[in-house]
Amino acid sequence: MKINSAKFVISNTDVGKCPNEPYPEYAFIGRSNVGKSSLINMLTGHKNLAKTSGKPGKTQLINHFLINDNWYLVDLPGYGYAKVSKDKRKTFQKFIKDYFNKRMQLACTFVLIDSRHEPQKIDLEFMEYLGENGIPFCIVFTKTDKLGKTGLEKNLTHYKKVMLESWEEMPTTFLTSSVDSSGKKEILSFIGQVNLSLKQE
Repeated sequence: MKINSAKFVISNTDVGKCPNEPYPEYAFIGRSNVGKSSLINMLTGHKNLAKTSGKPGKTQLINHFLINDNWYLVDLPGYGYAKVSKDKRKTFQKFIKDYFNKRMQLACTFVLIDSRHEPQKIDLEFMEYLGENGIPFCIVFTKTDKLGKTGLEKNLTHYKKVMLESWEEMPTTFLTSSVDSSGKKEILSFIGQVNLSLKQE
């Protein structure tokens, strides 16, 4: 699938104000500073569609972008560390959960994981929450260009081992880099296939 158009539609913290169209939605979420905005910009081919920042916790709203006039890319706030107050963080958690619990249009969630790090408790718990609530998700390993092939394989093998301690099988996984655009074709192809299968239902 090729992205021909990508436009910002709305930002808010109220799930009830999200777009009404029955278009499928693909949510992108991860710990703060995982490279989410860079990945979204890489996927869409728009340099500044999602705001990138060296400061963790930049995204603080549910951001809807309409892609090709037939599906939504949803940029969600990062979870975990962010330079915001505890009260604000609690609000994030509430409207993030509201989004996942109430948004019928959600087709798949892409959980972003920094490929350089050990499995983090907060990521594992978040994926557990998605699994327990029957929310389909994929894992997107980011920043793979920052590791050599051997280091990347070692980290991924370890991650798989940890995941399989509580999961029967690994979810669909993508390896990405916003620097060399690796993973772009695979993710867009996956979204195209899901969109097609939803149309046939």
